[in-house]
Parts: sequence; C-alpha cells; structure tokens
Amino acid sequence: MTITQVEVRRKSFGDTRVTERPTPALADGEVLARIDKFALTANNVSYALSGDMIGYWKFFPVEEPWGIVPVWGFADVVESRCPAVQVGERIWGFLPTASAVVLRPGQVSDRSFVDEAAHRASLPAIYNSYQRTDSDPAALKAMEDERCILFPLFSTSYLLYDYLIDNAFFGARQVLVGSASSKTGYGLCNLLKRHAGAGAQVIGLTSPRNLDFVRALDCCDEVRTYDEIASLDGSVLSAFVDMSGDGAIVAAIHDRFGANLKLSCAVGATHWGSERFRREGVATPHNFFFAPGQFLKREQDWGPGEVMRRGSAEAARMSLEMRSQMSIRHVKGPEAAAAAFRELVANETPPNVGVIATVGEQ
Repeated sequence: MTITQVEVRRKSFGDTRVTERPTPALADGEVLARIDKFALTANNVSYALSGDMIGYWKFFPVEEPWGIVPVWGFADVVESRCPAVQVGERIWGFLPTASAVVLRPGQVSDRSFVDEAAHRASLPAIYNSYQRTDSDPAALKAMEDERCILFPLFSTSYLLYDYLIDNAFFGARQVLVGSASSKTGYGLCNLLKRHAGAGAQVIGLTSPRNLDFVRALDCCDEVRTYDEIASLDGSVLSAFVDMSGDGAIVAAIHDRFGANLKLSCAVGATHWGSERFRREGVATPHNFFFAPGQFLKREQDWGPGEVMRRGSAEAARMSLEMRSQMSIRHVKGPEAAAAAFRELVANETPPNVGVIATVGEQ
C-alpha cells in the first residue's frame, strides 16, 4: 500500500505536485487512518501563506522546497497498534492533503484523542486534537461536509467574536470586517449582529463582484466595497478585522481612521497575492490574530472543552443557516484535488461554493 499526497511549493503555492510513498510500518501506539474527505477553502491558502510563521508546514513534513497544506476532514482507522483506538473508527480533525496518515493517539477519551507524535509536540495544541465521531448525534453526522468546510472557519469566527467581546470592542463603536464574503468573515459578521449587547455596528467590506452575495447574507448593518472606504466616517471609533491580507486595503483603513482605529488585526489572506501591510509608525499597529491564544485563554477562564463546545454550537447553527446560500462541489483523485487548490490560490472559487476533496481511492 502506498500513500498518495498533494504537495505545494512553499514559496509559490500555485505550483503543485502529486507524490507517492510507501506506507510506513506502524510502531506500537500508532494508527493508520485512510482519509475519506476534506475541505479546501481560502483558509488553506492562509495556512500556506503563514506556514513558516506559525508552523503549518511542520504538521505533515516533507522535504523542502515542498510542503503539505493541512486540511480539515474525516478519516477511518484501517490499522491500529493502539489498544484504545479500534480499526473502523471514524475521526475528524487536522489532516494532510493525502490518502492516508499515521497518528499516535494519546490522552484518549470517549470523545477525542491527541496526536502525540514527537514532531507535533511544540505545535499549537488546538490542531493536534481529533474527534472520535462514531457516537456523534445523527444530526451532526448528517453535516459531515459542512463540518469540514465551515466548522473550522466558523470556530475561528467565534474566537474572533469572543476576542472582541472579551475586550469590550477595544472601545470601538463599529467593527469593520475586511473580506466579509469569506466564510470566516461572514461568520464573524453573523455572530456580531446577533450579539444582543454588542453596541457596535457591523460594516462588511468586499469586492464589487461579491457585493450582492454579502448583502444577501443579511449579516451586516452596512456592506461597502473597498473603493468606498474613503467615504466612511473616519471620526467613528472603529475596530478593523481583516481577512483579505491586502496591504492597500489595510492602508486605506488606517489612512481613513488614523487614531480612531482602536484595533487592527489580520486573520487571513483571501487576497494572498497582494502586497502585505508593512507601514511603520501608524497610530494603531496592525497585528496578526493568533486564534489558539484566545482559545487557551478561554480554556483557563471557562474550563477544558467549554470554548470548543460553544464554538461548535455556533458553527453548527451558522452552517445550517448557510445551506441555502452554499453549494458543495466534490472532487476526487489527487490531480483533481491539486487543481481545486490551485483554483483557490488563483481566487477562482466563488464564495458560495464549498469544495470537498478526496485524494485516495475509496
């Protein structure tokens, strides 16, 4: 048996290749899981973009200059030398763009386990946990595709929302969301608009081609295109959460609001090919939002597992609401999966389309 995997060139991730390697013999304590399906979203392009900074290339390492982009999906255990995890179990979590993966389960509970492979010990813990799904409610099992596509993104939306609430919006009266058409973006807008005591307006920023889509979601108080930033009222105390990664957009926001910008944070990079914002001496620094940091804070504040429970509940709610707004496209085979990733890199996948990919033969 061989493992087929899709690799991308780290410095030019529109360049992909398909490789095969022998399946390694399992050591005591390890399991082999066949990867059944996973989502490909703009989030995965962001993983590639920040692969060195956060360590995403280290989860499933291959020889440079190539890398494996992590994805969220389902896999079935087909071989086990770990007594606590049985052959046939179905798991959900962080996976490689591949046909199979070897994991070393530890901290095993009825609901989850942690991959305790040595090379992952120093990586963010939130990505090392795998859910054991066999006992999931039927309603959750019926949402497998949405769980792959939307749950990870909406969970990030929830952590962003909680970060803003936890800090009283940094004193802002409105929240500007860059790339509101992105799934993380409109998840954040949805949560903010529903928050009874928010006291902050939600302004979604998007491109002209996605304007109607964002308006149809009805999750913003206002929707503006990027070329309308100069017409926004710069005297309003504002918080800016950016999923675009476009330096020109970030600069326009900083120029318009200046010291009235109380928060400026980067989350993703839907405009990954654009120049980043690197200006020095701005009134408010433009910093990267590290979701695992807020996750760990709430683990301490609320107790283990509670932030995941709350985030998952909101992700399920929003995923059900999104069903009428999103179509799901299934692609099968390594070449089709590689092509779908290249489409994301080229920004050719519409915001209302979710891609589910399978690399191996099922």
